Amino acid sequence: MDGRHPALARLDRLVGRWTVQPKVDGLGSAWTEFAWQDDGLFLRQFTDAEPPPSTAPQAWRDHAPFPTVSLIGLDDATEEFTMLYADARGVHRVYRMTLADGEWRIWRHAPGFNQRFHGTFSADGDTVNARWETSEDGQTWDLDFEITYVRAVQASR
Repeated sequence: MDGRHPALARLDRLVGRWTVQPKVDGLGSAWTEFAWQDDGLFLRQFTDAEPPPSTAPQAWRDHAPFPTVSLIGLDDATEEFTMLYADARGVHRVYRMTLADGEWRIWRHAPGFNQRFHGTFSADGDTVNARWETSEDGQTWDLDFEITYVRAVQASR
């Protein structure tokens, strides 16, 4: 796309299909795919998985979010990204996001349910080791779960 904001190029490293493995006992893997849409103005993330096995924790079986869809766009004033998220449970959330220097961060502040994600890319860019944390008060954070992304297919822009 002509006139593409240079900050959008930071998202190119996500483009493609990834295997996603939450580090939750009894839970299998999922997959996610990042693809440009609207001539590279927005990055769309679609994630899906098989239904959780009977060995997965009851909370995961009762509240599995899949499929999920996110749309990531740029705020050119701050060069931060905004991510609109929706899932099969009817959950809709707005997150802020940065992707720079080998780190991927996502966060939201909401009364009683703050969330943050911190991922670190491997040297070759094909693995992201990450963790989701939650906080009721925005001060004390607890691990929700760890998660690993492994690139399965790299797509071109």
